[in-house]
Amino acid sequence: MSDLDLITIGRSSVDLYGGQIGGRLEDMGSFDKYIGGSPTNIACGTARLGLNSAVITGVGDEHMGRFIREQLEREGVNTDGVKTDPDRLTALVLLGIRDQEQFPLIFYRENCADMGLTVEDIDPGFIARARAVVATGTHLSHPQVEAATVKALELARANGQQTALDIDYRPNLWGVAGHGEGESRFVESEAVTAKLQSTLHLFDLIVGTEEEFHIAGGSTDTIEALRAIRRVSKATLVCKRGAAGAVAFTGDVPESLDEGEAGPGFPIEVFNVLGAGDGFMSGLLKGWLDGEDWPTALKYANACGAFAVSRHGCTPAYPSWEELQFFFDRGITRPDLRNDAELEQVHWATNRHGDWSSVKTFAFDHRLQLEEMEGYSPEKGGAFKDLCLQAALQVQDGQPGYGILCDNRIGRSALHKATGTGLWIGRPTELPGSRPIEFEPELGEDLGNFREWARENVVKLLVFVHPDDDAETQEKHFTRVKRLFTAARRNGLEFLLEIIPSKVGPIDDQTSATLIQSFYDAGVCPDWWKLEPFKTEAAWQNAVDAIERNDPRTRGIVVLGLDAPQEELAASFALAAKQPLVKGFAVGRTIFGDAARAWLKGDMADDAAITQMAERYSRLCEIWDKARIDARLNVE
Repeated sequence: MSDLDLITIGRSSVDLYGGQIGGRLEDMGSFDKYIGGSPTNIACGTARLGLNSAVITGVGDEHMGRFIREQLEREGVNTDGVKTDPDRLTALVLLGIRDQEQFPLIFYRENCADMGLTVEDIDPGFIARARAVVATGTHLSHPQVEAATVKALELARANGQQTALDIDYRPNLWGVAGHGEGESRFVESEAVTAKLQSTLHLFDLIVGTEEEFHIAGGSTDTIEALRAIRRVSKATLVCKRGAAGAVAFTGDVPESLDEGEAGPGFPIEVFNVLGAGDGFMSGLLKGWLDGEDWPTALKYANACGAFAVSRHGCTPAYPSWEELQFFFDRGITRPDLRNDAELEQVHWATNRHGDWSSVKTFAFDHRLQLEEMEGYSPEKGGAFKDLCLQAALQVQDGQPGYGILCDNRIGRSALHKATGTGLWIGRPTELPGSRPIEFEPELGEDLGNFREWARENVVKLLVFVHPDDDAETQEKHFTRVKRLFTAARRNGLEFLLEIIPSKVGPIDDQTSATLIQSFYDAGVCPDWWKLEPFKTEAAWQNAVDAIERNDPRTRGIVVLGLDAPQEELAASFALAAKQPLVKGFAVGRTIFGDAARAWLKGDMADDAAITQMAERYSRLCEIWDKARIDARLNVE
């Protein structure tokens, strides 16, 4: 039985997208990095829509190749067919958005890794695992990769699998346009037409723009080109018509494109056409492989293309299946989809990477508490936080579901060392003890320094806030938190909001729930909440209800420790663990307090400090895991 829905085959690249909109590529001052290449985009786009997707491509044995492989895995794409080539570099593409009509790009693909694919790289067993094989035109442009692509297609057809072609005509990649003409979409070439027509019989579905059908059919008259293709192929032909939508032809080609089967279009602003065809293809394949009729498949395709043209980047723009359904149900509220806050929240929340269904966190982001300890110096504080990280990694031992909170002011060394270890990493932004909230100076006056943060870092903000705060204090809190949240989201960073009302006023079962609602009302939608350990089930239920009512897609809650003794934490864990939305804990001084005081004074060695902290952290993890198991058993 097939465990994959489709395998795409062809090019992959690192796309460097110019960050300045409306400028020449020559004048770009910064670039955003994404994965790219038509088959790679399609594999990611279909995976987001719920298909089990894989890609056959080649990447270099270097940083960019590892980036592509790791990003594919984060997107849920099977990478068994990704070849690591020790002799070739990963392809690069530089792209820009000049205006609504011009999208300059340069391909760096000279003997790149994906062009190193050979017939030996096509594993019949791997091909047999899929229901469909999807090829793109570029890999028919060179004899070696053409042979690999044709082998994959012939194996699929012999197995009775479906096959599809996205013509994806890039004249300069076929050698019929210069390096500076990457934006060009059509140059006539009899040689290209002949090469494409020699393979068209291998496909059940062929997709292209009118210009792409012109090159495949050998005529600039679209109907004649489609009829020329029909003479050599029985495939369903899907012709993309830009703002006019798309049409499908399953039999003879009629006199007019308007006579083809069509799906509804979506009137949205064109911001960026790069990657729109791959988004379209992703939606089309979803409908096709799910057995939908062509109008429904084209509806999916048109919608996915609309998302792509309204956002920056290719793969990052593509919708999740949940997002697509939300879009269909709610409709268009504004044509510039990237500025539709409600839609963007669904896009963000349903495309986050990583499984954090459990987050057992060692919090050593404390600054003020450490600075007040006897024997402290910045150098010793930093060295101690390195020991904290070693303790955390010892307990983690490569397993999922563990995290740390670590600051950049004292713990910079540990913070940077933690990147890439698999730990969840929260990083504080508040000036310790500030009320109303103030931010660490390292963020910059305009909060622009988030651009320097590792993408793994979760922006953490602690606010001492209470519903009874005076109007001026409330205004400062909500305005500043919204500003930080917006800056974090703009830089692609998850956001954790910690609220502690008990330190500044009396609390009851509604206090935190009231504050949670107030932050949502202010336009703040945290990925994570960090909440005090409540004393009653009612307080927990009220808080959970407030979160789920406003954001059913939240990552969840972690419960904080407040320097409580282990026995007290065990009781609070037992109550918190009854709520599925609580994913774990974030405890600090209960773990490191005694070790810090002794180590800073010189009364404890490094190994002893690590051992003590690891034991305490491990014990808390055991207590939490037991509390979660007991809670589930009681429910059952």
